[in-house]
Amino acid sequence: MLPPHVFDSPTGQRVYDNRHTRLTKWLNDGIPPAQVAEWAGNSVAVLLATYARCVDGQLPDLKRRLEAAGDLPEAPGAG
Repeated sequence: MLPPHVFDSPTGQRVYDNRHTRLTKWLNDGIPPAQVAEWAGNSVAVLLATYARCVDGQLPDLKRRLEAAGDLPEAPGAG
């Protein structure tokens, strides 16, 4: 963690901007949250509390993987 006087500087802010960008990208690339949390030095709970709303674009891949495994539940009324 950066000391307050460094964090408040433009350089300190840039370090944290880069960190947030990297963690968000890893999560959006499908890297498991437990691995990202370890790399970030956070717990999974802290990581997801901060970044869960930033994760986007994984649903099509998740559906494809579930369908391939035969684990996708049928829609109500189908069948």
